[in-house]
Amino acid sequence: MGIRTNILARVYLAFGLVLLLAIAVTVQLCRLQFVQGDKWKAMAADLSAQYQTVEAARGNIFSVDGSLLATSIPEYELHMDMLAGGIASDTAFNNNIDLLAAKLSGMFGDRSARDYSRVLREARKDSSRYVLIRRKVSYQDLKKIRQFPVFNMGKYKGGLIVIQKNRRILPFQSLAARTIGYKNENVKNPVGLEGAYSSYINGESGRRLMQRIPGGIWMPVDDDDEIAPKDGADIISTINVNFQDVAQDALKKQLVKSAADHGCVVLMEVATGEIRAIANYTRTKDGDYKEQMNYAISNAIDPGSTFKLASYMTMLDQHKIDTSTIVNAEGGRYKFPKGPTITDTEHDNYEMSVKRAFEESSNVAAARLVDQFYHNNPWQYINKLYSYHLNEKLGLQIQGEGRPVIKNPSNRSWNKNYSLPEMAYGYEMNITPLQMLAFYNSVANNGKMIAPLLVREIRRLGNPIEQFQARVITEQVCSEATLGKVRGMLEGVVMNGTGKNVIKNKLYSVAGKTGTAQVANGTKGYKDKKYQASFCGYFPADHPKYSMIVVVNNPTQGDYLAAKVAGPVFREVADRVYANDLDINQSSQAHYVGNTVMPQVKQGNMKALKKVYSKLGVKALYASANSTVDTSNGVPFEEVKYKNGTVPAVTGMGLSDALYVMGNAGYKVTVRGSGIVTNQSVTGGSAIPKGSRILIELQ
Repeated sequence: MGIRTNILARVYLAFGLVLLLAIAVTVQLCRLQFVQGDKWKAMAADLSAQYQTVEAARGNIFSVDGSLLATSIPEYELHMDMLAGGIASDTAFNNNIDLLAAKLSGMFGDRSARDYSRVLREARKDSSRYVLIRRKVSYQDLKKIRQFPVFNMGKYKGGLIVIQKNRRILPFQSLAARTIGYKNENVKNPVGLEGAYSSYINGESGRRLMQRIPGGIWMPVDDDDEIAPKDGADIISTINVNFQDVAQDALKKQLVKSAADHGCVVLMEVATGEIRAIANYTRTKDGDYKEQMNYAISNAIDPGSTFKLASYMTMLDQHKIDTSTIVNAEGGRYKFPKGPTITDTEHDNYEMSVKRAFEESSNVAAARLVDQFYHNNPWQYINKLYSYHLNEKLGLQIQGEGRPVIKNPSNRSWNKNYSLPEMAYGYEMNITPLQMLAFYNSVANNGKMIAPLLVREIRRLGNPIEQFQARVITEQVCSEATLGKVRGMLEGVVMNGTGKNVIKNKLYSVAGKTGTAQVANGTKGYKDKKYQASFCGYFPADHPKYSMIVVVNNPTQGDYLAAKVAGPVFREVADRVYANDLDINQSSQAHYVGNTVMPQVKQGNMKALKKVYSKLGVKALYASANSTVDTSNGVPFEEVKYKNGTVPAVTGMGLSDALYVMGNAGYKVTVRGSGIVTNQSVTGGSAIPKGSRILIELQ
């Protein structure tokens, strides 16, 4: 009895469990059918048919002169429905398929007509509704293909399925390629104008209903259910195609000649801040040069002697020195007590004026002056540099700008004996070439510092939707008096200093500064003797239209000095720009055959001049606004009146005349050398108080 009861209990338990499971399955089936039915039906439909994004044609990028820098062209992917209405019957298919195969073979040339015929017949056996015919077909070829046998039956009967894709091209190929940039889904950070303005250029994507067919392939269902994409807006850049071509050609030529690692050139319009050319080249493994990195924008390193402009501007503006102040360069080599040993390229620099020290790019002079005036109060120097915004990014219209670093006493790396002397001539700091150019441009732009522009305007369907103007960083970097002095110093570099043998020319004046900096080589530091040559300046110096910087990193062949490496690039680009820009005031010069001019006359002592003319038998005429002058028997001249409170220009005069003019203007003169005046410590036209001492150098 106990055994029978035990068996029955187990049977009833098993039956009960089975019954409960059956009830649970039934409940779940009802739930799936009636409660969640819509959800699963939608999911099933989603797996077999869904809307997919149709990419819009990206907007164009134009140069400032209207040339097309980047554009999208349509490319087509061709598929075929092997069961289309026009070839549904085997007879219609067999009568036409060989003709189609022959046409496709003749068009593309990648397969024989027999191979095309075999592929199409095998696809027919498999009942393929979406067999791939060809990728990357141009619009011109597509028009011809639509006339081929079978395909000429129409969109539905012929079975031709066309999927449009857009391919980005650069009509000028490598011209400003890095600045134009690119769009790449695999790259997170945007590159160039393509990345920075992608929200405008991309346009609005459309959508197309696609159906999944065997093999995991998606094919369009119906063109009538398609939402067309909206094309992107156009970008009007500030690049000038001709100037860009000149800059790239000149830079690459110098990089090849010097076997340098990389280099960059930036040409900017002074008043607007618009960048007319920006070239960057990097040496590849095979020895060629290509645009791989935008050094002008991203490469923040020690600027070297081009930074001396900021140091001298600071000392002049704080009245620590004047251009006539005498500094001892110690023969081009000086060891600071407990500090660094600083050397000049030239080893015959001794006592000289501040202006001359700047022209000759004396590291010793700059370092001694900065250390002398700021050793006990470095913040006075640092804060003035910060007022130039050299420690801040420019806020460019594209990403990737390097972060500038101007260290101060609160930094861990600050050394009270080393940092100031090194900073004086451009070390222990990081500044990009474009940031340095913006500072020099402020001198050319009457003291106003502006952020460079790469994009002038955004247009949609030819209509402007957004326009850009340069952002003013600071209205006045220094006083007008200081501005006049540093302008004279920058002009002196080209007229009498390190730039005179390469950059100086007769057609137009140039102002600027050379910079030869030793750069660190990773963990090796400065042991490898790697140099960076640069020149930053503007032209024409008397009415600046363009500013430019040239940087060449690690020249390994020939010279490494800035004037001989960066100078030729600056000169070539400036020459071409000057020759092609008709807006620059180019004064024509008269050229005569033979010696048909009178002896050169300077505005010195007129009484002495008349006496000389009298002895030579030259008659002096005195011009009047109300009388006619007989110029056949005399030489008309009049004494030049100088504006009260301004320094006369005495360059080219003899000592007697120079002393006479300076004395009459109310200035004290210190004389060095003999011959004619080749340099004066204060540029002619500068406004300084009477009684100031001015150094003139004669040779």
